[in-house]
Amino acid sequence: MAKRATVEFVLRPFEGLPGEPDWVAMREVVPAATATARTTEQYGARDVVVTTVLPLAWPAMHRGDGTIMLALQQHAGSGDASRDLADLLLRVLDLPAGTPLTSAAQPEPGPRLQDVLDLTVPFEVTVHDGFDYWTAEGAELEGEARASLERMNEAVVPTRRLTSVDAAYWARMGEREYLRWGMPHDEQDFLDALARLHATRSSGLGDEGSVGKFIGAFRSCGLLVPVWDLVPGTVAEELEEPARELGERLAAALAVEEPLNADERRARAGLVARQLTLR
Repeated sequence: MAKRATVEFVLRPFEGLPGEPDWVAMREVVPAATATARTTEQYGARDVVVTTVLPLAWPAMHRGDGTIMLALQQHAGSGDASRDLADLLLRVLDLPAGTPLTSAAQPEPGPRLQDVLDLTVPFEVTVHDGFDYWTAEGAELEGEARASLERMNEAVVPTRRLTSVDAAYWARMGEREYLRWGMPHDEQDFLDALARLHATRSSGLGDEGSVGKFIGAFRSCGLLVPVWDLVPGTVAEELEEPARELGERLAAALAVEEPLNADERRARAGLVARQLTLR
């Protein structure tokens, strides 16, 4: 029997796609959101609604109105999320309208999202308050899918995407608010830059962290997503200016070429200790 070809592991599966940090954020931390994509002419120039999740954890769906929907929050895979998602997308394109793709097979080597999608189409994210966007206007889910929608709507975490910076998401979880911000930079370069700020107590949001304090970061799909614990009651609109200012400080720190000094090295060691790898 011929040995099944395997897909090679890719640390940054979404590298090269428009909005790479948003792909990661939607895959990991955003509960209800959609984004725009389109296949290349070779693959039919079809508009695609990329979403966080679908009813009953379906990987993809060809909705009754013809809309193609692809869910990012897939946990099993080959080691290359881009190849996995491209395989799902190509499979759902062949399904008749009104049909969900209910399982995710382990793909063999083949085209990745970078091959299947038109890279000139911006990845524009819309965050939703619930999951009613799963259906076309005037349509209704039935049975288990309807129950899934109702359960998800009841449990959704309030989330907003900031407009002053890219890939930054405010969320209210219980009685606390947090900012989780996907960074497109090389991990080591970003840690150096954040360490420079942390050593001078300027890694927070607002003057000396008056709006939010950096508490750690998680690593996913080859990118870091730092997290700030916000002053209780902080709403998304109050973060726009502090986030913009912090983004400018980070950009300046990223441009520094000198080695870290002793204080910055100690700060960096503390930052590394507060990282968590999700996948």
